[in-house]
Amino acid sequence: MFQKEVYIQRRAELKKLLGSGMVVLQGNGEAAVNYRGNDYPFRQDSSFIYYVGLDMPDLAYVVDIDNDREYLFGNELTMDDIIWMGNLPSLKERAAEVGLSTVLPMADLKGILKSAPVMYLKPYRYRNLLMLSELLGKKPDEITRDFSVELTRAVVKMRLIKSQEELLELEDAGKTGTVMHFMAMQMCHAGIPEQKIVDMIEGIALAEGRTSFPTILSMNGQTLHNHDHSGVLQAGRLMLCDAGSENRSHYASDFTRTTAVDGDYTPKQIDIHAIVQKALNDSIALAKPGITYKSVHRNAYKIIFEGLRDLGLTKGDTEEALNAGAPALFMPHGLGHALGLDVHDMENLGETFVGYDDETTRDTLFGYSSLRFGKRLEAGHVLTVEPGIYFIPQLIAKWEKEKINTQFINFSALKGYLNFGGIRLEDDIVITDKGCRLVYSHRLPLTPYELKNATTLEGLLKN
Repeated sequence: MFQKEVYIQRRAELKKLLGSGMVVLQGNGEAAVNYRGNDYPFRQDSSFIYYVGLDMPDLAYVVDIDNDREYLFGNELTMDDIIWMGNLPSLKERAAEVGLSTVLPMADLKGILKSAPVMYLKPYRYRNLLMLSELLGKKPDEITRDFSVELTRAVVKMRLIKSQEELLELEDAGKTGTVMHFMAMQMCHAGIPEQKIVDMIEGIALAEGRTSFPTILSMNGQTLHNHDHSGVLQAGRLMLCDAGSENRSHYASDFTRTTAVDGDYTPKQIDIHAIVQKALNDSIALAKPGITYKSVHRNAYKIIFEGLRDLGLTKGDTEEALNAGAPALFMPHGLGHALGLDVHDMENLGETFVGYDDETTRDTLFGYSSLRFGKRLEAGHVLTVEPGIYFIPQLIAKWEKEKINTQFINFSALKGYLNFGGIRLEDDIVITDKGCRLVYSHRLPLTPYELKNATTLEGLLKN
């Protein structure tokens, strides 16, 4: 939690952006695993954290901008709570830590909300959806439909530009994420179960907070979000590890490296790795204020297409291939996404609001349409850069059968790559006044040589 002045300033800025009206921000509640007293680890709503800072369940914040009043709603501890959880600070004491003075029981929330039209963010948890439905006297589908676009745009505008305090938290998450990946690299040997590596690196994350998303670790890297960890590492294969840490302040990291088992890269693996590495480095060099991330994505596609053309896997004119979406056969996903309190920052508010605007709209062409963040970059934006090349047998077979982009794809040459898997490389960047930099300055090993000879974990932990 930051100093209370940070939250006071954020709420003041939100009120200034909106100008008038009443806003309710819902905190999250606890979710039961298999019965009411056995809950999943609690995760507060990120926008609630951003403006209120209190990391505890069953709260709501209301601001009446016209009458300049702020309220925190929640219930004080009961004797039963004290018996089971201890004598914790009162809700009023916790509210004072973030600059809020008016604390009311949750039962009073409905009466306050009846006094004026209410702006709210679209709920993503059924609990909060049903709560708003009851509080505002609307059907759930009406609640989903009638969320405030004005409030959503204001929250996105503020949260996208990271403060220095936030950048320090992101750097902290990056340090833990880096340690996780070093551990995975060191364990990347034939005979080691994938699940064992996942367990080890997630333990590192848990010691500092939690993972920022379910770990992706697999020899079958052609499956983009592969959460099946049932394999045992085999010589000659690649291990794709996409993993990150969420620190105790809930800021996230998100890195990917693809390591050859035992560090022994085949010539094909070296060739494909070199193309992805160039796409990563050139994308980072290109990212700066004033250009769209959509154009950076297109340039990554250009590098991938031309690199594969040099290997005889693609053919034809580059610009024509880009316009036709041919590189999407090898990289069906976008180049990156916003990063912050969520690993896909504010995705619950809608990618259209976060990654696009009136100037930059989402493409409909396969591959391009998967870009989560496309709009013009500004200093303070934090993004992932994650190009990849994947050989997805089913997708290749579909395109060949349906004669999709046959003038740009050498399908006969792809027959030798159907068991390749995939390579993805990913770093986190922050846009600066003139360019960008890595969020965490100690960059993970990148080249096949560096990955094979990764610094010892012990040495890293001393830094």
